[in-house]
Amino acid sequence: MMVDAIHSGVLPPGEAVPSSRELAEQLEVGRITVVLAYQQLAEEELLISRQRKGHFVNPDMLKGQVGRDESLPLDTPRRPTDWSRRFCLQPNSHRSISKPPDWQSYRYPFLYGQFDKDLFPTAAWRECCMKALSALDIREWAPDQITRDDELLIQQIQTKVLPRRGVWASSDELMITVGAQHALYMVADLLMREGIYVAIEDPGYPDARNIFSCRTSQIIALPVNEDGLPLSDSLRSMDYVYTTPSHQCPTGVTMPRHRREALLERAEQDDFVIIEDDFESENSFDGDPIPALKSLDRNDRVIYIGSLSKSLAPGLRIGYIVAAPELIEQLRALRRLMLRHPSTFIQRALALFISLGHNDAQLRRLAQAQKERHAVLMSALARHLPECRPVPVSGGGSIWVRIPDDIRAADLACRAAERDVLIEPGDVFFVANEPPGNFIRLGYQSIPCDAIEQGIAELAQVLQAMRADQ
Repeated sequence: MMVDAIHSGVLPPGEAVPSSRELAEQLEVGRITVVLAYQQLAEEELLISRQRKGHFVNPDMLKGQVGRDESLPLDTPRRPTDWSRRFCLQPNSHRSISKPPDWQSYRYPFLYGQFDKDLFPTAAWRECCMKALSALDIREWAPDQITRDDELLIQQIQTKVLPRRGVWASSDELMITVGAQHALYMVADLLMREGIYVAIEDPGYPDARNIFSCRTSQIIALPVNEDGLPLSDSLRSMDYVYTTPSHQCPTGVTMPRHRREALLERAEQDDFVIIEDDFESENSFDGDPIPALKSLDRNDRVIYIGSLSKSLAPGLRIGYIVAAPELIEQLRALRRLMLRHPSTFIQRALALFISLGHNDAQLRRLAQAQKERHAVLMSALARHLPECRPVPVSGGGSIWVRIPDDIRAADLACRAAERDVLIEPGDVFFVANEPPGNFIRLGYQSIPCDAIEQGIAELAQVLQAMRADQ
């Protein structure tokens, strides 16, 4: 607080600070605590000590800084810059998923992809962060890596992450990203421009749709069915096809193996490239998941994108791309222009987390928790909202629900939030400007199991009240 007071000018240069005895009495702490704090502030040259007089704010502390009132003459006319005519893009005009920043204060947050403190392996992650701060490890991750990634993390992904999906990659086919979304952005930047045809799922992942539409207007929406992306005749004219086959976003359905094989055959036949977003591939309720599309790819037709932070903590922002070596080489050069490389400290800590077996344990814990929550949620929906129709899924962290046609999902979400229930309206997942308004997504990744039943009961009451008002 004293540092803030000095920098903000509350304690001006040359000002005396309270004596250690006086401040200790005011704060009701031991005097030695204040003495040690003053010593540290003096070592950092925020305070200066004058013998027999006490401590004072260092008058040289703010030397060289231009005062706010000194930067411009008072009579300088204001001519605000018209930024609106300079924008080449207006990303904030896109329809995107939105969540309240204070969502954790709600009792029933049925939100997908958020942090769950009850499932986060705090002790294990702290252990790995401490190991990454050893002298030996610091020498590995502290230098500027330019275009390289942490070698230990690359090895761990090659040997312990990708084989779970049936994918085998050499080091020149693998690159670390700042989350899966960063990967999508770079792929679009490198490969797409106006006139390029891109097929996407409908409903589908809004951020992928928005990223691609910033490069080309030729976005072709293909309505998904119970097996995910259909093998439409429209694929013949595509340059790229974006799909989420393991757990389709947002419906959660899984593309069966026969359709995956057929999609790869179409890619060869019609000469398009598949962008496979395997964002929550590890989470399956019914045994082993179906191998990734990339595992069936023999001709580098698939750009495989995955996330390492989805099952741990979204804020870590670590993902990866597996693709042909010549594509990875160009992506590394592009990444260097954007941000050089993701945090190598986080990379090393995560590599240790995987190597020590913590990641496998976390995946088992997450799968068990989500399986239990899914069962409770489906039971609660059947009991309290029998008129709603959830799409059956075999894994993942959310379910896609069709609500009665006479209820608008956006209105339901607003009314439910007043009862401490957060849900996601489904309209944002559709391409059309006037999308269907009777779908919602219910995530169970961020809500405790014992709160699900009551949350759905509250949602049912809101829906019934809306019907009564009609």
